[in-house]
Amino acid sequence: KRLLHAKDENREVEIEKSNVIMIGETGTGKTLLAKSIARELNVPFCIVDATILTEAGYVGEDVESILSRLLMVADYDVERAEKGIVFIDEIDKIARKSDNPSITRDVSGEGVQQGLLKLLEGSIVNVPPQGGRKHPDQKYIQVNTQNILFIAGGAFDGIKEIIERRLNKQAIGFSAEKLNKIDEEEYILKQLNAIDLRKFGLIPELLGRFPIITYLDKLTKETMIRIMKEPKNSIVNQFVELFKMDGVDLKFTKDGLESIVEETMDKGLGARGLRGTTEKVLEDYMFNIAAQKKVIITRKNTHF
Repeated sequence: KRLLHAKDENREVEIEKSNVIMIGETGTGKTLLAKSIARELNVPFCIVDATILTEAGYVGEDVESILSRLLMVADYDVERAEKGIVFIDEIDKIARKSDNPSITRDVSGEGVQQGLLKLLEGSIVNVPPQGGRKHPDQKYIQVNTQNILFIAGGAFDGIKEIIERRLNKQAIGFSAEKLNKIDEEEYILKQLNAIDLRKFGLIPELLGRFPIITYLDKLTKETMIRIMKEPKNSIVNQFVELFKMDGVDLKFTKDGLESIVEETMDKGLGARGLRGTTEKVLEDYMFNIAAQKKVIITRKNTHF
């Protein structure tokens, strides 16, 4: 809507962009969500890892290299790239290491956050076409980041404890509150705000440039089962295909799938962990493949 609004030159009000910061445990689909949105909107989209970035002048990639990825995706069409979406993954890994300003430089932490400020807000940035580090003799491409939407995602491990501390919700010893923790998880994340992220180690200037702070719920058992079997290249379909290569008919019963999902949820690995758990169940069958023509996975034979 913003980009279409900007085309109308008679309008006096300029609408600014709202960058988004998403918080969710590992394997809840932060990256997939951003990917799907960009595909539907048909705009250039790139995913960048915040862990590879360092302050200018240090070994590692400069902050501007984020935009060179976007340019690559847009086939170096600057105008198209200026309407793109950049997903900065693992944003929590560039948190400030400690709250007190120290004498040693925090090269991949606070330094990167400071480097991102101008980029997020909207300014004309010199981008090295090949990415990597900048050096003097390079030809730069100038990119205006005013209309580029930045979405940042991270697991923010330990953020719940920070919110609890602020809400005075921490339980000591064997109190009943500790037992109601599961129902409270959702309630606690709902209370999330910029203060907690600042405590976590993001600098206030950076948070100011991410007006929208949101979180992703933990995946439920039902959703995990759907992830297991519904997508075209779902885990179930992949393994059925694998076994078919050797002429073996593989089937999963409903309770077999439930058992795999429960085990993955106990480990706390999110949707990404489903494959590992399934591999473990099918390990023995895969190595004795000649001995069978049909394999049915039920709860009984998914013992871990």
